[in-house]
Amino acid sequence: MLEAGLYLIPSQLSDSPLDRVIPAHNVEVVRGIRHFVVESLRSARRFLKKCDRDIDIDALTFYELNEHTDLKDTAALEAMLAPIGAGEPVGVISDAGCPAVADPGADLVAIAQHRGYKVFPLVGPSSILMSLMASGFNGQRFAFEGYLPVDAQARQARLKEMTRRIEREHQTQIFIEAPYRNNQLIADLVQHLPASLRLCVASDITGEGQSIITRTLSQWRHASYDYHKVPTIFLLYQ
Repeated sequence: MLEAGLYLIPSQLSDSPLDRVIPAHNVEVVRGIRHFVVESLRSARRFLKKCDRDIDIDALTFYELNEHTDLKDTAALEAMLAPIGAGEPVGVISDAGCPAVADPGADLVAIAQHRGYKVFPLVGPSSILMSLMASGFNGQRFAFEGYLPVDAQARQARLKEMTRRIEREHQTQIFIEAPYRNNQLIADLVQHLPASLRLCVASDITGEGQSIITRTLSQWRHASYDYHKVPTIFLLYQ
């Protein structure tokens, strides 16, 4: 029997074999949970079946927590944690990677902490940390910026601010883009930022097509690449 609390369960970043990226301990934890807070039902069910094909999905209770959830509705978030108050464990599963990191699950964790519930983060893949590990950039000072603004003027302002942080604070800047705009983002960075800055492009992390390449923006200008619709994360440093 698992101890009552909130279990943060990392999921796969790619379709690689489960045992390559998810510890066996996590699978044992999953088997002991009957209440899950998930980003999407479909991906969560698929992940749980990969963990154990004998899991009875219909016997589980799912709550969705994603970009469509009204995070101001604290009563709804409290209801997701109600099983903990009754002595049962609750699991949180993101669509990819670690829940509560650049993820709505963080709001649920905040409530759990406020109520004094135990929170158990499990080991698993994080595209932010794995790309930073492989980039060759500063791993002591870094910031994850999420998505850059779509508006051109706002995007340029953000890029200038990121460049200042790199130059003055020696802080690695990490960010993402909608996969269908990956190639355009690289072109924008090459056009608007100093050519001496280094850009690491990490795509399909842990997958069969994994590619993690660090070059100066000057080198990227002349490079051949295609990251269209491939899950990718970007890092900038000097």
